[in-house]
Amino acid sequence: HFMGDPQGPPAPGPEAPRPAASSRGTYVGCFSDGGRDRTLKGAVFFDLRKMTVSHCQDACAERSYAYAGLEAGAECYCGNRLPVTSVGPEACNHECKGEKGSVCGGVGWLSVYRVEELPPGSRKRRTVTYRGCFRLPENGTHTFPDSLAQANMTVDACSGFCSQKEFPLAILRGWECYCAYPTPQFNLRDAVDRALCGQEPKAQRLAEYCAVYQTPVQGEFGDTRCTDRRFLPTKAKVFVALSSFPGAGNTWARHLIEHATGFYTGSYYFDGTLYNKGFKGEKDHWRSRRTICVKTHESGRREIEMFDSAILLIRNPYRSLVAEFNRKCAGHLGYAADRNWKSKEWPDFVRSYAAWWSSHVLDWLRFGKRLLVVHYEELRHSLLPTLREMVAFLNVSVSEERLLCVENNKEGSFRRRGRRPLDPEPFTPEMR
Repeated sequence: HFMGDPQGPPAPGPEAPRPAASSRGTYVGCFSDGGRDRTLKGAVFFDLRKMTVSHCQDACAERSYAYAGLEAGAECYCGNRLPVTSVGPEACNHECKGEKGSVCGGVGWLSVYRVEELPPGSRKRRTVTYRGCFRLPENGTHTFPDSLAQANMTVDACSGFCSQKEFPLAILRGWECYCAYPTPQFNLRDAVDRALCGQEPKAQRLAEYCAVYQTPVQGEFGDTRCTDRRFLPTKAKVFVALSSFPGAGNTWARHLIEHATGFYTGSYYFDGTLYNKGFKGEKDHWRSRRTICVKTHESGRREIEMFDSAILLIRNPYRSLVAEFNRKCAGHLGYAADRNWKSKEWPDFVRSYAAWWSSHVLDWLRFGKRLLVVHYEELRHSLLPTLREMVAFLNVSVSEERLLCVENNKEGSFRRRGRRPLDPEPFTPEMR
């Protein structure tokens, strides 16, 4: 059962919600969000309580997208091409969760708005990032899917052109601009000296080097070859757990699995902040079997034996405890404050969690029916080989291109940002 709204969609008719007359853009119409050719998949976020039309439009404008689409009252999608299939307004009949009387799509239907561009000087506009100077691929510029040439080409003009076409990379060589994705032939692993890209445009046109920039489209969401995700088309025959001790990188592993396979992951719990980050499977009942695997931190025999198989994610216990303490005190992306570490809270936490760390791993090794053990550290150090194993275990076939896309966007938004306020060694000898 999909846990949607208890009251169901508002009835169409004279009382149906209306498209918002919004300050930030023009209403274009109601479109289908299905099919192979999903066009609004650049940036994605949800908000079960506070979604409004202008909230979604602002987020898309800030990331340099042309269109904002709202779906099912709480979901926001951004992109640069209009979806293909449009219908009458009656399909878009969900009221926005945060705004009485305005319309935010339907189930599988998007209310689409054209977004006003933010002025160039505006602080909120996402910027272009320099990725380095690289040798051109073997068959030169032919391997790049799109290009533009004009006198006095600038980084901004090139990046703007490639953004609009939804490419994550803008490549400059003299006055020529190329747009591309990272590919096996052009994987951005071997940068050369920056000076090789710095000659006069005339000389540079002959040279085999190019300067590579990341466009605002890439942002925190990665290139669109791997952002598109959906539920399984038919119910899963094998019920797979993604099991870990809290703080072992479960959320990050889910990000990697979803982007690599193209399917949502589920969860034994409901975490609103993860749902808002785009984990749509979070809202599904964990037994729905519409997701590729289900997150759990449980470690009782009964809970373990409910699953047919499991990926067991294990992380160094000291690091796990620190990460989980940070999450408990400051959420998924924050750090616990000094007073948290210095209070009784921390030693009490270690006392109860340390024993649980080992019993969790041992119970899964003992009662799990079919296991793939993955070490968090291994996933950090050799991402692609480890991810390939995970995807094979989940019985999904994935193209190399898609895996490269994941590799180029491996962090997603799941890295704690900023300075760790913590003493590098919070464990006393007694805790150890």
